[in-house]
Parts: sequence; C-alpha cells; structure tokens
Amino acid sequence: MQDFFDNRISENIPNQFIKEFPGGIELFIKREDLLHPEVSGNKFRKLKYNLVAARDQKFDTLLTFGGAHSNHIAATAAAGKLFGFNTIGIIRGEELASVSKEKWSPTLKYAASCGMKFEFVSREEYRNKDSEEFLKKLKHRFKEFYLVPEGGTNKLAIKGCEEILTESDKKFDFICSSVGTGGTLAGLITSSETHQKVLGFSALNSDYLRNEISSLVGKNNWELILNYHFGGYAKVNVQLIEFMNNFSKKYNIILDPVYTGKLVFGIFDLIKNGFFPENTRIMVIHTGGLQGIDGMNQLLKKKHLPQINY
Repeated sequence: MQDFFDNRISENIPNQFIKEFPGGIELFIKREDLLHPEVSGNKFRKLKYNLVAARDQKFDTLLTFGGAHSNHIAATAAAGKLFGFNTIGIIRGEELASVSKEKWSPTLKYAASCGMKFEFVSREEYRNKDSEEFLKKLKHRFKEFYLVPEGGTNKLAIKGCEEILTESDKKFDFICSSVGTGGTLAGLITSSETHQKVLGFSALNSDYLRNEISSLVGKNNWELILNYHFGGYAKVNVQLIEFMNNFSKKYNIILDPVYTGKLVFGIFDLIKNGFFPENTRIMVIHTGGLQGIDGMNQLLKKKHLPQINY
C-alpha cells in the first residue's frame, strides 16, 4: 500500500508557474490536486500513513467524521474502496437521516457509491465527537474500527504532509496553504527551511487555530492569515466566484470555493497591497477539494448567484 502512495508522489507533482508580478514577485502553484483523481491533494497526504497503520494493525474498517460536503468524507470513502476497507462516516446533521438519498449532497452520494455507510448525528452530539463517552458509543455500535479524526489531522497525517515540500522547493521564500484543521500547515512548517515563511490562510472565521497549530510545531517561521474567509467556513460571494472563474479561464487551474479559491484570492490581494518583498518567490499548495464544487453550485443556484465554472 505504501508503495502505491510513494509511486504516485514520485510522479513529479509540478510547480506550475502562474505569473510574475511587478517588483519581480513570482507565483507558482504546486499541483497537489493532481496526485489522484479521487483521493487528491492534502487528503492523499493525510491518509497515507493512517491507512498503512490501519492495515498493519489488521483493521478492516475506517471510521471518520465530517459534514455533508466534506472533502475528507469523500476521500476516505474513495480510499476505502481503493484499498478494500469498509468505511463509516459519522455525518453532522441528524435531519439528513430523514432525507431521501436522491436529495443527498453530491459528496454523500459519491461516498455512498464507494460503499461508505453513514450515521447521521445531531450537531450537539457532533460537537462532542472526541469525548470518551461518544467514542464508547461508537465502539459499542460498530465494534472494531480504525479511527480517522475529522479532517484527517493527527500525527500520522502531519507526517504525510511533511512530504509535500521537496528538495526543489527550497528556492521558494514563501509557502502558502489553506487551513482547515491545521494538519497540512503543521506538516509544511515542520519540513520548511529556516529562510522560508509559511503562510496559512484560514477558511474559518476564528483565531482558535493559532494555538492549535502552535501545539503541533516547534518553529515560529509561520503566520496565520485571517482576512480572507469571506464570512466563514464555506461562505462565498460574487466577488470570490468571479475571481475563481477568471483564474481558471486564464491559467487553466480550477480552484475550490472553500479553501484554494480564498487562498489564491488572498495572495493576489496581499501582492497588490505590498505585503510581499520584491524579488520573492511564492509557492501555493493546491490542496484539491474540487469534489465540493457540485454541492456549492447547487447552493448558489438556489440563491440565484453565479455558478463556479469547471
């Protein structure tokens, strides 16, 4: 199994040149979204060593958590099908249990097509998903399983994300990534060079991730950017959608609305406002997440807003 991951990674994920801005600032995107068609981007990295551990420990079932549009749920279901694991998704929102499958989100439909079984729980229960009592209930109901945390972040996930940066990436001055649970950024910080600055663009309207990330790393060459969440997790507006559509048309790279769209928008805005020194090289990590566009477009259609082109 590890050979599969290593072989995919060794296929030379490109650093695609995007643009040279005034002042000699160069922007590149590391195309992690191309790692695998279903288990793409940072989810591929986060799942790598967790799946190896699950197989080594003789588990045949993976259990994890997420919302109805979760990239992590989709990727875990796909990886389970690929490697022969049963998969269980604990999904936030008990109202979904009474919704017909035809009305499920594209993410849930896809995960179900990969064989994932769902347990829909209330938002209150979901907030307590890490408690001993809740985990005990899960073990009583589902017996033996390998637990993968929400978003996939744990020590093994961080170990996988440390491998994103390679020898050839030492030439970059800034490494920029979206932040959801903090695991990807922690891996990037850990493997970064002392001359590099790692910038995390939060997808959440919250500062709590700062302490979370600090607890995972031993370096201080990083900064959390909180100005480009567009109102909160999975919130979008016409300005962001138009930016994403113009970007994909011009550079032939599709961005997702929850993470990478906001990330790249933020970088362009910071460059325009003089945040980056002259003659610096910036590398953006494309963390995938494109499977969520269908679900977002459904929501946008209901609100009579423009669609995301892809």
